[in-house]
Amino acid sequence: MKSLHWIAGLMGLCAASVAVAQSPAPVETTRFVQAGRLLADPATGRVEQNKTLVIRDGRVAEIRDGFVGEGEGTVVDLRNAFVLPGLIDSHVHLTGQQNPNSRLEEVTQSSADQAMVGAGFARKTLMAGFTTVADLGAENSAIFALRDAVKRGDVVGPRIIAAGSAVAVHGGHGDANGFRVDILHLLSPESVCSGADDCMRAVRLQVRSGADIIKITATGGVLSNTAAGLAQQFSDDELAAIIGAAHRMGRQVTAHAHGVDGINAFLKAGGDSVEHGTYLDAESIRLFKRPGTYLVPTLLAGDFVARIAASPGNFFTPAQTAKALEIGPKMLDMARRAHDGGVRIAFGTDTGVSAHGDNAQEFALLVKAGLSPLEAIQAATVAAAEHLRIGDQAGKITVGMPADIVAVSGDPLTDVRVLEKMRFVMKGGTVYRAE
Repeated sequence: MKSLHWIAGLMGLCAASVAVAQSPAPVETTRFVQAGRLLADPATGRVEQNKTLVIRDGRVAEIRDGFVGEGEGTVVDLRNAFVLPGLIDSHVHLTGQQNPNSRLEEVTQSSADQAMVGAGFARKTLMAGFTTVADLGAENSAIFALRDAVKRGDVVGPRIIAAGSAVAVHGGHGDANGFRVDILHLLSPESVCSGADDCMRAVRLQVRSGADIIKITATGGVLSNTAAGLAQQFSDDELAAIIGAAHRMGRQVTAHAHGVDGINAFLKAGGDSVEHGTYLDAESIRLFKRPGTYLVPTLLAGDFVARIAASPGNFFTPAQTAKALEIGPKMLDMARRAHDGGVRIAFGTDTGVSAHGDNAQEFALLVKAGLSPLEAIQAATVAAAEHLRIGDQAGKITVGMPADIVAVSGDPLTDVRVLEKMRFVMKGGTVYRAE
């Protein structure tokens, strides 16, 4: 009988637990974001006055005329602010940041360490107004864990589109360089490849591991510790194999590329976007005209490495220094020529080279390269959303979209630098910064 009573009690407890689990979740308070000036869809360039954004369940439910919401829910007063969609940085590296100890950190930090470091940088990035980023190069388990933790709500940060390890050639940019040979074997990622078949393997491995996008290093790079130049590193056959394999598995391919031979070979093979693009030429500009193809200029990275390499506190190796001094001064002119040629530009900074949280400094550099302030904002909203194929999730404020909203004092269409001082940040309907 005691056993029967115990079983009955246990069944009652289970039933109570099920009842609790099935009880409706508390209704989320409706937020009313009162916007003095609103650039809801940067594609139009139209700034509206005195609007209220109604936010329910993390999404934009309505956009009403006037300042309303008193007595209906939580009111967010941005009547004296300029409101626009959450910003998008199409090129970051959240799990690290260049510093004098960067090379040592490569052999002292575990994947777990890198994920924890990345959590701090993710928070800084979000507080700077960037509600979505593409992370284009990090150790697989570290960045995929960080991406998923942000998505679950365990970590505060932007929505992350993650490439994981770059697909690279043995000994090239993206491989481990500058260490003892036995250490190189330990540090070299599985995404490093040689030959078309091996490179298809690397792409498929990245997709299996969780990559949202495939990042390749089509040319040499500034911060790889090797004097291997900045020209094309993959063969044409390898590029075709990579892009074909990625596209067949539903992934777009973006390429780190400085040298014009690597840029043009990648675009001819059907690549989707180019990061940096330093030595692009007239043929490159023609190839960029293919629908959906984007340039991500990363002017902040060029500016940063040139300043460090020329400073008394330079912490780059000799190989890195020589390339930084060569590349940095050329990038503004590259972006100017691309813009004049009608190339589609998406905002990206390569942050992690420069300091996390400083991402918005890219805006002023884009304007210096010839973009208008509106065009620079479009690059970080609607254009970046189209480039990353997330136009239904980010890039504008419209009914049904996630409520990713930022605000600044002043007018960024007059002085784009006001975006460097973020006043308000909302992501998915949750307020993370309010000043």
